[in-house]
Amino acid sequence: MYLEHFGLKEFPFSITPDTEFFFSSGVSQEALNTLLIAARTGEGFIKITGEVGTGKSMLCRKLMASLSSDFKVAYIPNPYLDPDSLFRELAAELEVVFDSETIAKDQVLRAIKERLLALHNSGKRVVVCLDEAQAMPIETLEALRLLSNLETEKRKLLQVIIFGQPELEDKLNHPSIRQLKQRIAFEYCLAPMGRDEIDYYIQHRLAVAGHHGTRMFTRPALWLLKLRTHCVPRLVNIVAHKSLLCAYGRGRQNVTFWDVHAAVNDTASLNEFNSKSRLVFLLLVLLGSVCLLLIDKGYFR
Repeated sequence: MYLEHFGLKEFPFSITPDTEFFFSSGVSQEALNTLLIAARTGEGFIKITGEVGTGKSMLCRKLMASLSSDFKVAYIPNPYLDPDSLFRELAAELEVVFDSETIAKDQVLRAIKERLLALHNSGKRVVVCLDEAQAMPIETLEALRLLSNLETEKRKLLQVIIFGQPELEDKLNHPSIRQLKQRIAFEYCLAPMGRDEIDYYIQHRLAVAGHHGTRMFTRPALWLLKLRTHCVPRLVNIVAHKSLLCAYGRGRQNVTFWDVHAAVNDTASLNEFNSKSRLVFLLLVLLGSVCLLLIDKGYFR
């Protein structure tokens, strides 16, 4: 597609979490530091929440890649599990082998504890990462509490980190799982990036993808990108990718305001405006374009 045209070795704005593209924004680095410290303490549960597209899955992958070799990580991306399936999934991640498929839940838990003790005796710490936890059934969330009971006299045998959207808070407020909520020792809420970080974010991803030339996105393009995506990483990636496609289609080496404008118009989640909102937006776009043009011409110094 546009890789050769822009001198890139891979797509810079894929929405698939790739830790090579991890950008240490203020919120993402603080969240990662919190997770690394909490994982070392080994007490209770850790909760990470954030709106759709703010980088929870990327953070989860980066955490797993950042943990040292003395950690054993169990990653469970499927939230639609009943308690029995959750324990079996965890057992599989911990490489527990059963003689029979019809083994009872208490036997599964016993086998998990034996495996955790073996890992503990070999100097390993176990971290369980659960993604999209807001979609977990209440009874499965309650079953997580049983995992916190697996411990020695000194410390827990595993650390549980749950990642979810803000709706996770509503589930944790359910009376039947209040004991689980009490056991959350660390928590962090991911917010969108700061507006002043988007320029560096764009340049970072382009550089990782192999770009070594001059600035590819013009200032008006970046201004519109920030305005319409609200600096949410996933939306930034989607619009930036489509903007590159537009620039490539027009045979240009840089991305202009109008390329971003076309990309935004092609993104359904960014076009939920009524006619009045659209008119206000167009007036802001026009005013911003004039101001940026005057700045580039040197009228404001």
